[in-house]
Amino acid sequence: MKLQKETDLPEKHGKWYQDACGTAFAMELVGERWSMLIIRELMLGGRRFSDLRASLPGISAKVLTERLTGLERAGVLVKRKLAPPAATQVYELTEWGYLAEPAIQELGRWAARSPGHNPQLPISPVSLMLSMRTMLVPEAARGVETKVGFDIGGETFVAHLRDGELPVWRGEPAEAQAVIRAAVPLPVLRVIYGKQPLEAIEAEGLLTVEGDRDAARRYCSVFSLPPKVAPPGG
Repeated sequence: MKLQKETDLPEKHGKWYQDACGTAFAMELVGERWSMLIIRELMLGGRRFSDLRASLPGISAKVLTERLTGLERAGVLVKRKLAPPAATQVYELTEWGYLAEPAIQELGRWAARSPGHNPQLPISPVSLMLSMRTMLVPEAARGVETKVGFDIGGETFVAHLRDGELPVWRGEPAEAQAVIRAAVPLPVLRVIYGKQPLEAIEAEGLLTVEGDRDAARRYCSVFSLPPKVAPPGG
């Protein structure tokens, strides 16, 4: 009997579970450790191998290579060589790969309701930006329009809150009304989800705010983690 290697990804539906359910097929495609986080890190655009390793510090080069190969074989991502002068290889999600974002969002909302979820653990800059798209409270965002830039450890993003929607993209925040800069995501998380005042975190030297501070405060006020579900017997 041939044993399945941990790094093998299914070539066709049914190799792992012999189950017609779409959830079973999804797990055959992306159910291995690190696969969904690699997809998460590519949600805001292509990244180099070194970028992915930096964003996922717990992954080895060997495992990252195996996961990228498997996801490429499954049609979730492609690798592309950039034109000169960059002339470097990046990994990008396919059109189908990008369609995984709602699944990642719903998993995030579901898991955040567990009492075991620890929001103080480190996250990547991309994870920070995607969390805002996930944890936006539509009622709180109604009638609010603002464009805020973020510089998190040198990675720059723009988030445009408008009509209850929040497109986010990589880019220089030159046109943003306000720019929030921090070396790591945690100080921003403390403002957005911990509801600590911007000025208090800024006074600690953990972030800076440039531009329209009222716009930054309005933006930070429209996100919330979902309530916890009490554990059995709690």
